[in-house]
Amino acid sequence: MPRHVAVVMDGNRRWARQAGYADPSIGHRFGTEHVEELLEWCSAIGIGHVTVYVASSDNLRKRDADEVDHLMRMVEEVVMTRLADPAHPWRLHVAGRLDLLPDTTRDALKLAVDATATRSAGLELTVAIGYDGRQEIVDAVRAYLEEGGSPDALTPDDIARHLYTRDQPEPDLVIRTSGERRLSGFLLWQSTRAELYFCDAYWPGFRQVDVLRALRTYARRRAHAA
Repeated sequence: MPRHVAVVMDGNRRWARQAGYADPSIGHRFGTEHVEELLEWCSAIGIGHVTVYVASSDNLRKRDADEVDHLMRMVEEVVMTRLADPAHPWRLHVAGRLDLLPDTTRDALKLAVDATATRSAGLELTVAIGYDGRQEIVDAVRAYLEEGGSPDALTPDDIARHLYTRDQPEPDLVIRTSGERRLSGFLLWQSTRAELYFCDAYWPGFRQVDVLRALRTYARRRAHAA
C-alpha cells in the first residue's frame, strides 16, 4: 500500500463538455468538490498523505481570466467551508507560488493552513497551486544559497530540505486522469522513484474503483520489482 498518493486532476472542462454543460468551466466546480471524495477513499484505505495538483503557474498565466477566477472561487469555497471545518480530519499544506494567486485565494489558503495545523489524525493533504516543478527546484537552490550554503557543497538532501513539500514524504504513486501521459511539471524532484499510473477517466468522473485499480497496478509493479 502506498504511503503517499499524488494526483494530477486533469479533464474538468472535457468532462463538462461531455456531460452537456454549455459552460465547460463548470467542470472546475465538480472537480474541486470531488477532492473530498478522494480524501474519504484514501483515509478508508489507509493512505495518510495525498497531494493534489490544482493549477500550475502556467495555468494561472495562460488560461482565460474568467476561467481562472471561477477556479479560484471554487478553491476558496471548498477550502473555507469544508477543509477548514473543525470536524474535518485532514491537515492542509500548500505547495506553489502563492504570490501568483488572487489575494482572496491566498488568504483563504493561509487561514485554512493555520486552522488545520493542530490536527493530529495523521492525515496530510497538500494542495499544489501556482505550482511548477522546475521553479520549485530553482527556488530550493536559491533558498539554500541565501542561507549561506556553498555551491560546491550542495547535495540532493540540501535541495530536498528547501522544497515546497519539504515536510512531506515523497509520493509512492502518482495518478493522472484524462488519458494524458505526462507529468506537466508535477513533483519532478519528488516523484523520481514513484510509480506512475495514467487513467482515461476525466477527473470529476474518477471513481473509487479507479483508485483501487491504480492501487492494484501499484502493488503488482512493486511485487514484480521485488
